[in-house]
Amino acid sequence: MADDTSRWGFETRAIHAGQRPDPRTGSVIVPIYATSTFAQDGVGGLREGGYEYSRTANPTRSALEEALASLEGGRHALAFASGMAAADVALRAMTRPGDHIVLGGDAYGGTFRLLDKVLSLWGVEYTTVDLADVDAARAAVRPNTRVIWCETPTNPLLGIADIAALAQVAAVAGARLVVDNTFATPYLQSPLGLGADVVLHSTTKYLGGHSDVVGGALITSDDELHEQFGFLRNSVGAVPGPFDAWLTLRGAKTLGLRMERHSDNAERVVEALVGHPKVRKVYYPGLPGHPGHEVAAKQMRRFGGMVSFAVEGGEEAALAVAANTKLFILGESLGGVESLIEHPGRMTHASTTGSPLQVPADVVRLSVGIEDGTDLVGDLLQALG
Repeated sequence: MADDTSRWGFETRAIHAGQRPDPRTGSVIVPIYATSTFAQDGVGGLREGGYEYSRTANPTRSALEEALASLEGGRHALAFASGMAAADVALRAMTRPGDHIVLGGDAYGGTFRLLDKVLSLWGVEYTTVDLADVDAARAAVRPNTRVIWCETPTNPLLGIADIAALAQVAAVAGARLVVDNTFATPYLQSPLGLGADVVLHSTTKYLGGHSDVVGGALITSDDELHEQFGFLRNSVGAVPGPFDAWLTLRGAKTLGLRMERHSDNAERVVEALVGHPKVRKVYYPGLPGHPGHEVAAKQMRRFGGMVSFAVEGGEEAALAVAANTKLFILGESLGGVESLIEHPGRMTHASTTGSPLQVPADVVRLSVGIEDGTDLVGDLLQALG
């Protein structure tokens, strides 16, 4: 049975929720249960914990799920093989052919691809809309709308949506609000507490935090949804292995500390970029002039480690900046301890080319790591020339 961890602070829950010392050996770290199957006490007689086969459940994965549920303030969590596996299961569980989804107009390219190229073949429709405009979101809802899919901050333009307001729109429509909380993490933002029905994470990113594991998660307090998610996950086998679960659990222990440093360094980077003659625009929720800044300040603890900026000179200039950094590594993904730089239009969001979600060609995205902030600023300034 899970401990009542609600009385603990975030950092305490990150280290202890679901992670009690092993009762047999006293190990203070959850073991990696590298097994595919479990011995049973007779036909149908499961031992303590109810484990029978690791696709269905595994003790290492269970510890991770208990920790994630505690961090997000939900009753249930399920871990997945990737963030996209979690998104696929969530959407298939909540929609049927003929149903409709409202999708943010600045959504992650992989989410757009899933809807546009996969679920559309199954008869699921979608509409893209600027979810920062609550009236526009309300107008996009149809009688057959089942899901409002929200990222805040968005990837890569750091758009902000009012979670509490969208939760009311979804409730009136009889739809579910799903919030992709990957950029903010549960340390900076708590969507379930603001009325969301489901929180999604690519645990590959900040929760894992070390660029060494791929995973995803769904967290909810809705018992029926949790059961549906679990049935589908088991049916399609979209589960992480025990070592992946263990790596994510290890990473999550330091999430609070890392997010403070990511945020500190991002603020220093933004300060250096704002007003730079070769930077046309900076996208960061912490800037007073950023669209949605007041909403972000209300629903986030801090503004996070993701920064995007538009380069004077267009796409070629943006590509040159991305190619000329020394500390910022040119690569996809985000949320690791090391700093990354990428060109969304050519890389993570190439699937949106030609669609309403296409990213401006002059935009560069940064995942600001936890290195020395002075070194990171110097690296960007030399890359900008």
